Amino acid sequence: MEPALAQITSAVDATWVMVAAILVVFMQAGFILLEAGSTRMKNAGHVAGKTVLTFGICALTFWALGFGLTFGNGNPFIGLTGFFFDGTEETAATAYESLSFAKIPVGIKFLFQLAFAGVSLAIAWGGFAERAKLSVYFVFGVLFTVLIYPVIGHWIWGGGWLAGHGKQDFAGSTVVHLTGATAALVATIMLKPRIGKYNKDGSSNLIPGHNQVYTTLGVMILWIGWFGFNAGSTFGSVSGLFGHVALTTNLAAAAGAVATLLISWAVMGKADIPSMLNGVLAALVAITASCAFVDPWASIVIGAVSGILTFFTSIWFDRMGVDDPLCAFSVHGIAGIWGTLSNGFFATPALVEKVGIGQPGLLYGGGFHQLGVQALGVFSSLIYVLVVSYIILAIMKATMGLRVTEEEEVVGLDVSEHGGYGYPELLQPERVINAKRESRAYHSLT
Repeated sequence: MEPALAQITSAVDATWVMVAAILVVFMQAGFILLEAGSTRMKNAGHVAGKTVLTFGICALTFWALGFGLTFGNGNPFIGLTGFFFDGTEETAATAYESLSFAKIPVGIKFLFQLAFAGVSLAIAWGGFAERAKLSVYFVFGVLFTVLIYPVIGHWIWGGGWLAGHGKQDFAGSTVVHLTGATAALVATIMLKPRIGKYNKDGSSNLIPGHNQVYTTLGVMILWIGWFGFNAGSTFGSVSGLFGHVALTTNLAAAAGAVATLLISWAVMGKADIPSMLNGVLAALVAITASCAFVDPWASIVIGAVSGILTFFTSIWFDRMGVDDPLCAFSVHGIAGIWGTLSNGFFATPALVEKVGIGQPGLLYGGGFHQLGVQALGVFSSLIYVLVVSYIILAIMKATMGLRVTEEEEVVGLDVSEHGGYGYPELLQPERVINAKRESRAYHSLT
């Protein structure tokens, strides 16, 4: 009976992680709607299309090099085995010891981790929005998936030096979100603001997205996908931990929505929907590190604080002249930092023992040790991504250029990069006129 029970357990766990991986991949659909809705109509088709393109680039690069660099056996800095992933259990047994804790097929492990890398890259693209050349997405997408994401992933998840210190980052507030957000911040600064965003006196002009319904639907898709993101990181369902993780994830998101809408209402005099949506995402980002380590009440605090932090920091960045169209660093960076540090306060002894990583937080008698480890992880990851992203983008700027021409930006990237509109009927009046003529002609005949 024991071998049969082990097989059933493994099958159930594998099925859950496969479903979770699909949910995380589907988060790309959420990013499409979020980014397209938050940008202008003339760039909507470009934003949607480049999301599919860059996930394809990420998938091929992660298969060839990224997975081995992240999870392969190596040294405290980087993995050195398991390149050009072949999907066999024989290779997995010798090349990916950091993933040996999960008794599911290595192909499912790969797909799940690929989905995470794709999310981190999608976050980075927020800093490029509405002004970067299409060619930039090819080059930076490959280099991000080889030189940036795998390094942070190996440090924390692949048996690297931060893992040795007991760094707690259950599903990636640092690995996925802070990494992508920091690259986005560097890109935002190096690309400079969009045309018309700031006046000569430094004051900011609002450039609203073209479809708030798309943005809202995108956030809801991401909210649902986050259950795969966080609860799937248990790499199993039999233990029941995934239920607790799903609970804390949902409570945090709910608190982020309510707290951010209320604070926007108090500060701006109106209940601002885009602020609320950013609050939801920020809360989800923050709880990602701590979802398996904290009690439900703490997840509400973490979610509410993250939403409020994101609201005020997004305003501050805008006043400082940083044109971040999707508030990528406020939502994923600031919230990622807070979420990572929150473990140092709220991680409970029972959950820490169950997960088996690190020590309890300050509020549970653990002292400042875990908080110090969390801060070390944030600082080292932030500095590494800042420096490497800057070097890569500086070389690209000097050799191939990063930004489209003024004329191309004004016309829109749909036309300048792809030769067509995402909304051809709306942006080409002659088509509307012809359609009306055809309609009148048809009705006159009938």
